[in-house]
Amino acid sequence: MTDLIELLLRVREGKLDPAEAEKAIRAATASPVADLGFAQLDLERERRTGFPEVIFGEGKTAEQITAIFRRLMESGDRVLATRVTPEKAAVVTAALPAVTFHETARALTWFKRPILRVRDGYVAVVCAGTSDLPVAEEAALTLECMGSHTERIYDVGVAGIHRLFARLDTIRGASVIVVAAGMEGALVSVIGGLVDKPVIAVPTSVGYGASFGGVSALLTMLNSCAPGVSVVNIDNGFGAGYNAGIIHKQIAKR
Repeated sequence: MTDLIELLLRVREGKLDPAEAEKAIRAATASPVADLGFAQLDLERERRTGFPEVIFGEGKTAEQITAIFRRLMESGDRVLATRVTPEKAAVVTAALPAVTFHETARALTWFKRPILRVRDGYVAVVCAGTSDLPVAEEAALTLECMGSHTERIYDVGVAGIHRLFARLDTIRGASVIVVAAGMEGALVSVIGGLVDKPVIAVPTSVGYGASFGGVSALLTMLNSCAPGVSVVNIDNGFGAGYNAGIIHKQIAKR
């Protein structure tokens, strides 16, 4: 109510155009949920959490992703959709040319204006092998959508550990570190024992039969003896990137 009174006083004093005041009142009184029939979109999530609702593309049709994207574009300044196949992406980008498809990350993004990176420092996204790139890129893209600068350190797995040591200064300089690894997932423990920053581990489903689709890497990471390691679900690059982005944001606030 106080905000509304202040708005009306500004109109009376000639400091605010009535049309702009009407627009602000409509926005303030609009429903926080957009009902698309097949989806209930949370339009207030960014106000509560600092980041808008993200579209999980897996299991949705291209037409559903397009409709959700279009509605979120109307109410926000950025939209992210994850787990989108090239076939679905082609339909979405044809209908919404301003949307960009990131093939390796399997994601779609749209920005009303370029994100200004105002946070000090950066987040390091490290992956063990080239096969882990889709998960690592999903994490990196999520971070960039959140306004964090990202340093990518790729293909530095323990099978050739000298490659990791060559990039260790960059990894140690990060505010937060995301590590994506499949196979046995040992890279996380190695990095965790060499840095003084929070490490967010992402087990990937990359590996031969006994890796059980990432379960082997998941168990290795959960049982890591290195302190400061937290683990997200298998192939959850978005979750790792989001958590790292929140930590980086809090560090920047200080």
